Amino acid sequence: MSDFAEEIYRLIELSGAEFIAQLKLVTSRGEFHLVIGETNIFSVGGEKGKDYNNLLNAARKAVELGYKVFILPNPKGKRTADLILEKDGVFKMYDLKTVYGKHSVSNRLEESLGQSNRVLLNLRTNYDTRLLTKDIKSYFDSSPTVLEVLVLKGRKQISVSRFIASSPRFLKVFRKLYEK
Repeated sequence: MSDFAEEIYRLIELSGAEFIAQLKLVTSRGEFHLVIGETNIFSVGGEKGKDYNNLLNAARKAVELGYKVFILPNPKGKRTADLILEKDGVFKMYDLKTVYGKHSVSNRLEESLGQSNRVLLNLRTNYDTRLLTKDIKSYFDSSPTVLEVLVLKGRKQISVSRFIASSPRFLKVFRKLYEK
């Protein structure tokens, strides 16, 4: 196993300041290169992987929203997150879930358990607001380590934290942001 893969695996074990320092270390290593034809999207390879187009599409949306994106490799044998997003010096790691179906968010969220405590939902369909909020709330309720679900829909981004999802006004607040 390469030294770089070890650095990525360490992210699963760390938290707090150590986790952030490790994210910065991983992104500063020389393995990442600018993806040809893109701005602020970096990769270490894997352009032929089956999920690469989904990763690239989500990365493009994130760049439009002001992020620098690092597409993580998918080392064999361990489940890892897909993306590191950086904006204004703040680094966060996400597992990407692209949603095409009308009733698939809950399944997609469950798939991300154990990969990262943050999930990026890239919605490629018009998803029912009430069902989406129910699925996000259930996801937080079923996993105490989850910190955030970042929803990308068109040119919108909606960050949902555990605190927001537990609010009695979650549906109302989310609907206002999601449907505007």
